[in-house]
Amino acid sequence: MRFKTKPRSLLRKFIPQNKALAKPDYFLVALIFIITFFGLLVLSSASSIESYRQYKNIYYLFWHQVTNGLLPGVILFLILSCFDYKKLEKYTVWFFIISVFMLILVFIPGVGVHYSSAKSWLNFGFFSFQPTEVIKLLLILSLAGWFSYRGKEMNSDFWNGLVPFTFMLVVISGLVILQPDLGTLLVIATIALAVYFSAGAKISHIFALLAAGVAGAVILIISAPYRAARLLAFLHPELDPSGIGYHINQALLAVGSGGFFGLGFGQSQQKFAYLPEVIGDSIFAIVAEELGFLFATALIILFLLLAWRGFLLVQSAPDDYARYIIIGIISWFVLQAFFNIAAMIGLIPLTGIPLPFISYGGTALASCLAASGILINISRQS
Repeated sequence: MRFKTKPRSLLRKFIPQNKALAKPDYFLVALIFIITFFGLLVLSSASSIESYRQYKNIYYLFWHQVTNGLLPGVILFLILSCFDYKKLEKYTVWFFIISVFMLILVFIPGVGVHYSSAKSWLNFGFFSFQPTEVIKLLLILSLAGWFSYRGKEMNSDFWNGLVPFTFMLVVISGLVILQPDLGTLLVIATIALAVYFSAGAKISHIFALLAAGVAGAVILIISAPYRAARLLAFLHPELDPSGIGYHINQALLAVGSGGFFGLGFGQSQQKFAYLPEVIGDSIFAIVAEELGFLFATALIILFLLLAWRGFLLVQSAPDDYARYIIIGIISWFVLQAFFNIAAMIGLIPLTGIPLPFISYGGTALASCLAASGILINISRQS
């Protein structure tokens, strides 16, 4: 059997062939997989009690994370690190349309699935996933393509820059609010503003959006008693330690009891059903409790190194499209990580934001690794 087009020639259409530009940023690769490995290690301990309670197997949730998050994530990482990122630019509009479509699907009975009080999952029988984690990457690609096509002069204009950007952000934000998932909304809005600012937005436009965001947040807090309770717990966690202040008090207890060197790997007391969301939003508290201030600080330093490496990659990026993608992805990883950590040590109210690469969630881990693959792809061509 003979092929009219050789397989190697097909690969050349998508994979850069310039050998001088083919080396990836190995330091960035190492950072990503060190954080990922650290996350799996911590999860194996943090999830043991809940795994045994629900499935009679202390490693069930750990292996579920490996099979549903790590393996598909590594596959996507390898594909996207070789697939020429420039080919993605022509799908800019489709990325936005798919994002909106997935967010609408969560409200369709039989497809959308409730998790706690939020309707934020899609279940197709043979697999399920959380669309908001995928949308973070799709929105970055959509905004990067939109802004790079229009140029910085148009991006700084009121009618051609601020108005279209606000429309896109309001559509996505409105659907996320309806789930409701304010933690994810905070991350998405921060990512979008970071990309918009880097694309040449005026400072006055950014401040106008921030003011509108604060006003919207006040309205959302007033309209839902549980959100007001979270804010009250942040301001006065001692008022109701067994009620609204329970989560933050237990998190602070876990962080404080770890000391400098920690209680020892696997020796957490809070994972015995004391600390809520122990494998999700609260996993940093388990890091501090078991491994102490030393390793908790090391994890923060790893995310700071990720930010620094992203900054270097922005400086050497071959085009605006690549620059906006890098800024969006690095903002996602680093700012979401610090939102999570800040909530666990009482610097901001609890937001329900997972820790990237660390918290339990197959969709989240796979999405982070897929985005990392695009970063590595850009580093090959920088």
